[in-house]
Amino acid sequence: MRIVLVGTAYPLRGGIAHYIALLYQTLTRRGHEVFVLSFKRQYPKLFFPGKTQKDEGKELVPVRAFPLLDSVNPFSWIRSFFWLKSIRPHVVCFKYWMPFFAPCYTALVIGLKYFLHVPTIFICDNIVPHEKKIGDAWLTRWVLRFPDFFIVQSETVRSDLLQFRPHANPVKIPHPLYTIFPPLIKKEEARNRLGISSRIPLLLFFGYIRPYKGLQCLIEALPEIRKFVPVQLLVAGEFYEEKKETLALIEKLGLKEAIILHDQFIENEKVADYFCAADLVVLPYRSATQSGIVQIAYYYEKPVVATSVGGLPEVIRPGKTGYLVPPENPKALAHAIIQFFTKDRNVPFARWIRQEREMYSWDCMAEAIEKMAGVHHV
Repeated sequence: MRIVLVGTAYPLRGGIAHYIALLYQTLTRRGHEVFVLSFKRQYPKLFFPGKTQKDEGKELVPVRAFPLLDSVNPFSWIRSFFWLKSIRPHVVCFKYWMPFFAPCYTALVIGLKYFLHVPTIFICDNIVPHEKKIGDAWLTRWVLRFPDFFIVQSETVRSDLLQFRPHANPVKIPHPLYTIFPPLIKKEEARNRLGISSRIPLLLFFGYIRPYKGLQCLIEALPEIRKFVPVQLLVAGEFYEEKKETLALIEKLGLKEAIILHDQFIENEKVADYFCAADLVVLPYRSATQSGIVQIAYYYEKPVVATSVGGLPEVIRPGKTGYLVPPENPKALAHAIIQFFTKDRNVPFARWIRQEREMYSWDCMAEAIEKMAGVHHV
């Protein structure tokens, strides 16, 4: 098949670009001719809270990307449509994660559906955005009217999709493993690279820092944890919320010596250092659909403590691959972390994780796309 993936690609940064690259790699390996329709501008600067939209690290999986789309420029949508017409794809797969892209995606899907008669697939990360804005529901309802097929990655997203399009009949495929990053290294080596003592118990909070991710709840749990375990918390990611509020909380609780703050986007080739240095990865989210952070943690054989929100309970096996706690509950979060360091040190988490991650195959995602397009891979 000739397949077009629509989403972000290097040099744009972030988990969507990593996802597109790994799906591209898998589909190409399975014999398909694959193109990526990417963005030359994903967000206007006014709407982007970070420092830069560009990935300053290395491209780990090369893709054949065409950065033609501008999210807010309709002329770029028209140019992209004519590019799609020239490619003559058998199927076009859109990575969908927020209503901001609904106008752009709707224009392309309508063109593909009614003028080129090409089937379209939406791979949905989110249906309902974490941080809601006026007009989101209308945009979501509109864009979801037109795709032919849907792939969801959690029951939460399936339920949200059916609220907007009751007869969508989505296929659920778990979020595949992020295998794009450098391989596992020894904990001592990782900590040496980061300048962290090899002896301290270390927690990791990784990724963009936004209100729904609940970092402040984890910080509030630290004083209780440190009564029993002298942990340090490594926070690695760029702030997409008020940094000064977090710093004020750290100061108020007297935790400056307990928190290592790397408040920047972590380049691809350095991701292994952070996960391999950690003992436990913490996701204290207030809300979630699914999280690529769990899939990175599993790639590096690290257990996860997370809140029981969205699709996170579907991918964490309590007592085997990690722990689940109620959201916005520092006491429960502290209890789970204390249990990991004091009572469960002999649990073979890495072995359970190696078994669990066999479920998260990119080939499963590729097979679903092939089936929807009416082609069965031989």
